[in-house]
Amino acid sequence: MKKTQTYATHKRIVPGFHFLASSLLFLGAIAAIVNIFRHPPYTGGFVSAVLLEVMFIAGLLLFWYARQFALRAQDRAIRAEENLRHYVLTGKLLDARLSMAQTIALRFAPDEEFPELAGKAAVENMSSEEIKKAVVQWRADHHRA
Repeated sequence: MKKTQTYATHKRIVPGFHFLASSLLFLGAIAAIVNIFRHPPYTGGFVSAVLLEVMFIAGLLLFWYARQFALRAQDRAIRAEENLRHYVLTGKLLDARLSMAQTIALRFAPDEEFPELAGKAAVENMSSEEIKKAVVQWRADHHRA
């Protein structure tokens, strides 16, 4: 059974990814920089030390962009889902003034609160945090990447 989700507990942290992998890549990049300074140019090991640093930088970039690409794709899916949900509930698409962040925050509102909160968010230009805090009955999202 999934834990009850609230505003305070809705953020998803994957310790192996967010803490372990990021720390290992960061520490490895720092160690590789130190290794470059231990092997001055035109001495044995300098090219290997530089290549090692390049690999760690590539790993950090891959780590960052893999997460960003997954979240971007998921954000687009959420926008489509919430637009469809709004259409089903009201017969109208979401207000075009709503930003991606606002639409994503609205996914936590249950059907009973969703149309009114969506309208209020568009008119008052509420931040995503304000929208989440305005939700009375939290609608959990346990499938966030």
